[in-house]
Amino acid sequence: MKGEALKGHLDMLLLAALTTGAAHGYAIITALRERSGGTFDLPEGTIYPALHRLEQSGLLWSSWNVVGGRRRRVYELTKRGRTVLAEQREAWWAFSGAVKAVLGSAT
Repeated sequence: MKGEALKGHLDMLLLAALTTGAAHGYAIITALRERSGGTFDLPEGTIYPALHRLEQSGLLWSSWNVVGGRRRRVYELTKRGRTVLAEQREAWWAFSGAVKAVLGSAT
């Protein structure tokens, strides 16, 4: 998917990717790619700055974890992050429903 189309939605997608639990950056990238059927195959240079920004804004928190001898930063939603995600989901469903109504059916 073109980066311009993703603009404004990346934060919501990252928060949603963490609803199943804490994960390190590469696992988040993989989850986005798999859940979207390959549409959101995003580079690390896009994901990590966004994760850091979300953490700085209090929507995520992170901790260091060692797995298989490798040190990884693991991200998790905060209570505020869950609240913001719920609000963003509601706004997204209203927006996408309006777009669908304007575009009509795909037939």
